[in-house]
Amino acid sequence: MDIKDLFSRLPQALDSDAAAGVDAVIQFNTSEPRFVHIQDGAATVTSGTSEDAKVAITMSDDDLVALMSGSLDGMTAFMTGKLKVHGDLMFAQRISQLFNGAQLREG
Repeated sequence: MDIKDLFSRLPQALDSDAAAGVDAVIQFNTSEPRFVHIQDGAATVTSGTSEDAKVAITMSDDDLVALMSGSLDGMTAFMTGKLKVHGDLMFAQRISQLFNGAQLREG
């Protein structure tokens, strides 16, 4: 899976139960920046940057794919400098719970 596959799969991989009550924008700063708006149990991916992001994640494409699919631990990525977070750190820790990693891997 590459970064384009990841972003195309994110809306379907959103766990609507985990996302209940969430209204937030997550900015992903990768080779082609995108942001994900989670609202009403749904996720929408948009190219570019958002001024309204609750949190911004900066990673290489491959590392973000590994993180979101569950093969890279978020804390390890953060501690080794592979993951940079700006904004709400507590919300950033919840991101992996909002998306089903197995569904992202399987498509």
